[in-house]
Amino acid sequence: MAFFSRLRLQSLTAAHRGRCNFSTILSPDSKTPLSAKDKTRAALSLLKSEQNPEKILEICRAASLTPDLHLDRIAFSVAVTKLSESNQFSYVKQLLDEHRRDRPDLRTEKFAAQAIVLFGQANMVDDAIATFKKHHEDAGSESGSVKTLNALLFACAIVKNYAEVKRIFVDFPAIYSISPNLDTYNTVIKSFTESGSSSSVYSLLGEMKKNRIKPNATTFSHLLAGFYKEEKFEEVGKVLDMMKTEYSISPGTATYNVRIQSLCKLKRAREAMALLDKMLKEGPKPNATTFAELIHGFCIAGDLEEAKKLFKSMVGRGHQPTIECYFTLIYYLCVGKDFDAAFAICKESMEKKWVPNFSTMKLLVNGLAGEGRVEEAKELVGQVKEKFSKNAHIWDEVLAGLPQ
Repeated sequence: MAFFSRLRLQSLTAAHRGRCNFSTILSPDSKTPLSAKDKTRAALSLLKSEQNPEKILEICRAASLTPDLHLDRIAFSVAVTKLSESNQFSYVKQLLDEHRRDRPDLRTEKFAAQAIVLFGQANMVDDAIATFKKHHEDAGSESGSVKTLNALLFACAIVKNYAEVKRIFVDFPAIYSISPNLDTYNTVIKSFTESGSSSSVYSLLGEMKKNRIKPNATTFSHLLAGFYKEEKFEEVGKVLDMMKTEYSISPGTATYNVRIQSLCKLKRAREAMALLDKMLKEGPKPNATTFAELIHGFCIAGDLEEAKKLFKSMVGRGHQPTIECYFTLIYYLCVGKDFDAAFAICKESMEKKWVPNFSTMKLLVNGLAGEGRVEEAKELVGQVKEKFSKNAHIWDEVLAGLPQ
């Protein structure tokens, strides 16, 4: 009996030690218990710099992440990305399977759907399918879950496994007694258009009509993007006409933005600009994304003057440029050796605490120095070093290469 009592005491002590370790992983210097949100924030901070797969798992365990909170979902995504990028796929599986097995609160449809998408994010499609099937078995109901089906289709689509998207869409609804909904069709339609099979979508629209599922603007935006990508401009016209006459859907700002983005990708920025002009005259009203897409389009077309005009017009109309808009314009202005404009826009971006990546900043610093503006280049480096002190040594090397 003494032996078993001693063994039990050792086991309890080990368990207590494990809990203590977990409690100090996220806040080793704090004696005050962290709130759930503070735990996630601490976990995110640690995950961004952690490379050891075992420690990544420990951080996630300590944070007690759930799929209910947006910040927690981001933390899961960061952890899976870190593990998959270092080819630690067994740890991805351990992370997600362990959470479902050991946490009764995570044996839910919501977490199953999130786990399926995260397996897709890691390009572990077989595990995504296995998770779907396991959830269906555990649910023990005759009718399957359209939420997990949609998650599985999305998981396959994000890694461009279009053949698997098609197979699952054709087979699984019948096998698992699932009725596809609008999200199901939109995911499949997007997959078809991305794979160059936009014309196949017409049959899906017929199937939706038969099942009394009305397509929405997103449905047609996917189809329009597909036909633009395939440069089937006559089909674009047909789709726009179909939206209005058959479904009474007027193209909104989001639809116009898809058309503008598609034309810009084809380096047809002038045609995209005509769509903006139409929006300004007739509606719908453009938004920040409209201008950002056009700015990017003129940048890749090499028309930096038009890109700068659009940037000025955008701000003048009360639209706040996004961080991507700033970074895109600064980069292309540096490539085009318009360092004066790049410097002005970079200063504006940095006032918002948005600092372009190292390669763009180095282009700008060297460009300014090459035009004899060494002091301004050094001032810029000083600001970056102050904000990112960990990378100070890299910038010291850049400074050493500038004219003295």
